Amino acid sequence: MAKQWIKVAGAREHNLKDVHVKIPRDELTVVTGLSGSGKSSLAFDTIYAEGQRKYVESLSAYARQFLGQMQKPDVDYIEGLSPAVSIEQRTAGANPRSIVATTTEIYDYLRLLFASIGKAHCYKCGKPVSSQSAEEIVEQLMRLPAKTKLMVLAPLVRGRKGEHVEIFEQIRKQGFVRARVDGEIYEIENVPKLAKTKKHTIEAVVDRLAVSGDIRSRMTDSVELALGQSEGMITALIADGDGWEERLFSEHYACNDCGISFDKLEARHFSFNSPYGACPTCHGLGTQMIFDEDLVVPVKTIAWEKAIHPWRYGGRRAIIYYKKLLASLGEAYGMDPDLPFEELPRSFVDVLFHGSDDVEIQYYMRRRLISKPFEGVFPALNRRMEENESEAMSHWLRGYMTRRVCPECSGARLRPAVLACTMNGRNIREIITDSVVDSANFFESLKLTKQEALITKEILKEIRARLSFMVNVGLDYLTLDRESGTLSGGEAQRIRLATQIGAGLVGVVYVLDEPSIGLHQRDNDRLIHTLRGLRDLGNTVIVVEHDEQTIRTADYVIDMGPAAGLHGGEVVFAGRTDQLLKADTLTAQYLRGEKMVDIPEKRLKPYKGWIELKGAEANNLKKVNAKFPLGLFTCVTGVSGSGKSTLVDFTLKRALARHFNGTKDAPGKFKDIQGLEFVDKMIVIDQSPIGRTPRSNPATYTGAFTDIRSLFATLPASKMRGYKPGRYSFNVKGGRCERCKGDGILKIEMHFLPDVYVPCEQCNEKRYNRETLEVHYKGKNIADVLDMTINEALEFFEAVPKIQRKMKTLCDVGLGYLKLGQPATTLSGGEAQRVKLSTELSKRSTGQTLYILDEPTTGLHFADVHKLLEVLERLRDEGNTVIVIEHNLDMIKRADHIIDLGPGGGINGGKVVVSGPPEKVVKCKASYTGQYLKELLN
Repeated sequence: MAKQWIKVAGAREHNLKDVHVKIPRDELTVVTGLSGSGKSSLAFDTIYAEGQRKYVESLSAYARQFLGQMQKPDVDYIEGLSPAVSIEQRTAGANPRSIVATTTEIYDYLRLLFASIGKAHCYKCGKPVSSQSAEEIVEQLMRLPAKTKLMVLAPLVRGRKGEHVEIFEQIRKQGFVRARVDGEIYEIENVPKLAKTKKHTIEAVVDRLAVSGDIRSRMTDSVELALGQSEGMITALIADGDGWEERLFSEHYACNDCGISFDKLEARHFSFNSPYGACPTCHGLGTQMIFDEDLVVPVKTIAWEKAIHPWRYGGRRAIIYYKKLLASLGEAYGMDPDLPFEELPRSFVDVLFHGSDDVEIQYYMRRRLISKPFEGVFPALNRRMEENESEAMSHWLRGYMTRRVCPECSGARLRPAVLACTMNGRNIREIITDSVVDSANFFESLKLTKQEALITKEILKEIRARLSFMVNVGLDYLTLDRESGTLSGGEAQRIRLATQIGAGLVGVVYVLDEPSIGLHQRDNDRLIHTLRGLRDLGNTVIVVEHDEQTIRTADYVIDMGPAAGLHGGEVVFAGRTDQLLKADTLTAQYLRGEKMVDIPEKRLKPYKGWIELKGAEANNLKKVNAKFPLGLFTCVTGVSGSGKSTLVDFTLKRALARHFNGTKDAPGKFKDIQGLEFVDKMIVIDQSPIGRTPRSNPATYTGAFTDIRSLFATLPASKMRGYKPGRYSFNVKGGRCERCKGDGILKIEMHFLPDVYVPCEQCNEKRYNRETLEVHYKGKNIADVLDMTINEALEFFEAVPKIQRKMKTLCDVGLGYLKLGQPATTLSGGEAQRVKLSTELSKRSTGQTLYILDEPTTGLHFADVHKLLEVLERLRDEGNTVIVIEHNLDMIKRADHIIDLGPGGGINGGKVVVSGPPEKVVKCKASYTGQYLKELLN
């Protein structure tokens, strides 16, 4: 059978230069090349975008309005294209309700499993729950004190959407005259119309009675009638003072010893995102925001009456009121107002924070014309939080709060009755705290009866398959309850990859963005095996990748270049992998070993001291003691899930942020940190975008645009016209084109078709009005300057040191090809990170700064890694400390010091395997990093 191809003709998206290329169908193709050479523009913005657009166009106009339309890429045509699925390298959402188990849909199947074969128990005594007969229900109600008023209700609808007209008709026909709807009792004739889109609970009022010795016969009839109407359930409303206590009875589930009745457990009861299953205290989050003593009293060495930080603000009247409160409290307890907070007795601190209705405090408060009891700092702040309607005030108050484990469910997220339901002796919470590999072993060895095995056959098949896919893509160390927001971009992408394999689609074009990110070399083989599996199902797999191992094992390679930006956008090679090794491209030169990152002639040794982190035990860290040498370049390495991010990002970075900036994010638990006096600040450089709108660009981010606008404002033409720097901003009125509001383009909404963007006729994409563009510096106006490449700007502004220094650092990190006004949304992750690096380089260094980078080689070609290393080593040579989390062996072999964590991932990691220069690491047999590094150093 002849080979089939996807043929791309005339692709001009972003920097692509009329690209013509063929990609084999049903094979694994790697698109590689320098950062900014056009890889993503070809793979995502052209091939994926067109595949997705064509598929969406085949749907009805009604369906298309919900999907959002994709812009047609700038390409002549693409032949042989199937529907496309994109699996991008982006971090998961930060929603705390999203966990690994829900993202992979494993949790949905677990809920079904427990609803089908779970064994319900009483959460108080632990005994299996049993059904209650009508007689037993009557007995319990008859035990109530004499003359207790109660109502017997028959639940007909519980938490279902709809208007439920037929239910009310049924109630009327049965002869009932009242019903309780969503907690309110109405006569049947006066029930309001229900909202179709909201969930409702409807109960028929069967009887109203008062408990007495001669009421048993009538109560039995009413209970039996209610049970018959509602399929074995009954709600009793029992008068309790001014209100009503609600008790649920069921013929199905109840504990006779404790007198507790339960709903029949359904799948929705096991969801912490449903009100039926979620812990009522934390609403299914597992944590609560509470006011933190350390944040409310940030300085404990000052007088206690002045130490309550939020009570020092809020207007003159409020401050005077708080002073009176504290003075009354101090007098009642005989406490010196000048005593430092740290010297207060704990019993007094408890009253201060939690309040007291002590008569003596009230006496002193009444003397100051305050009639209320002393409620305490925390209750007062909570009340203020609930009552205020200002978002700014809520944001300010949240600054004094921290997230703590919910005291009711201890972080389990679910109601006690749900957690008391078990399968093979374990509840649903215990199962999702397992790692993926432990969970896979549990479900493989599950013991079931014949009937249970028959019921759960399909459910278990899906769970086992998903767990197996996650093991295959190297995620065996993740726990199923891990929050999605804490996953790295590579982990989140591989979870989506596992989900796609589970879908079992055939004939699809899969486009992946660097799936090897965050993977140690040990785990890379499994990922490649998974990609091949996706191909072998009958799919076309296109991977944007720089990893050498992935490139070498691909069926076909497309190398973009020859350089980046304006100098890229061409296909410099397209063919089989073995042919690439004979080609004359930059990628081929690195693969052949003609170009490489050299091993340093000698390693620098610690000379400025250390930052010592002692007893770190967040997540899977096992009381780790880690020493980071000051003034050196340190790589933190280890297999995926070994604890690198927990040690550096979650513990060290947060501890430093709290020390230098007073941030409120609590670091992971540790015993002590030493050596901070040798560092004056910390700078974190990650790959998040430098801006989320096209108005942000390299000139604005680096601050160079402020200097350029100031320069234009000093020109004679500007002074004559009275133009200030703001005149040259395209973000504010004055100098910008008002037709397009400084965008340079106009958006025209097309409803069922994608929105069309057309150049602004008023300014011809210049962004500014005619008067602003009449001011020139060296023959160029402000729009011409923004259209320059950074290389051109370096020469153009040679007489302006302030601007030239920023241009020089952008060129040093290899970004000379970018335009000054290039929208931030078009920059790759690697480019965004290097813009941030250059911004820091352009600042005057103190030589005592600590830089933290998390996988800076993401999105970088071998040659880009070379340049990045030169920049990081330049920072180090100025006396600064550089700490990098990294898997790239070229970067690791250049490091002065390595901290290798492991030996495995998850519970098998969390220890420092070896620490020292690379030569020491390769001698450690327990280090996986050392094993791979050994080949390079030799």
